[in-house]
Amino acid sequence: MAEFQASAALRKLNNNNYNTWSTCIVSYLQGQDIWEVVNGDSTAEPRVDTNGAVHKWRVKRGKAMFTLKTTVEDELLEHIRDLETPKQAWDVLASFFSKKNDAKLQLLENEWLSVTQKELTIPQYFHKVKSLCREIGDLDPQARIVESRMKRIIVHGLKPEFHSFVAAVQGWPTHPTLGEFENLLASQEALAKQMSGVSM
Repeated sequence: MAEFQASAALRKLNNNNYNTWSTCIVSYLQGQDIWEVVNGDSTAEPRVDTNGAVHKWRVKRGKAMFTLKTTVEDELLEHIRDLETPKQAWDVLASFFSKKNDAKLQLLENEWLSVTQKELTIPQYFHKVKSLCREIGDLDPQARIVESRMKRIIVHGLKPEFHSFVAAVQGWPTHPTLGEFENLLASQEALAKQMSGVSM
């Protein structure tokens, strides 16, 4: 009974959390010793019933199907409701989200490559770029964006008044980390605001 309580504590799969959900559900199913019927060595019912192997497999299949069906939102349950094996259910969900994720990934990458500071403050701008990079990395771990590339995109989209300061920083013998770079620019922004507020 404790195993069912643990699966109830897992966050349900929705249209926005497939990568997080799949990571957690794989760990949970491995911990319950039922992953092998989902995507391991025992996805098909045994052909020979040695020592009750067929019964044991069916019990594991039932537990895995119950776990998968109770950890997805109702609108996603429709995709797997009538499937017979956990492997089929797993593959249907993976396929559904890989197609969906490809489209979302393309949109995020387009936004990321064209992001500019506009009216955002430095902290808001950095947060926006970092959030886009994190989302891209979550959707496709192979496309994770390294800090140096993130800095180049940030520099490219900065307001023109920061360009001379950035040029000076790039001439330093040791380049600042992304966090240090954000702090330096935020200080410059605060200084510019303070100077513009000084009356002659």
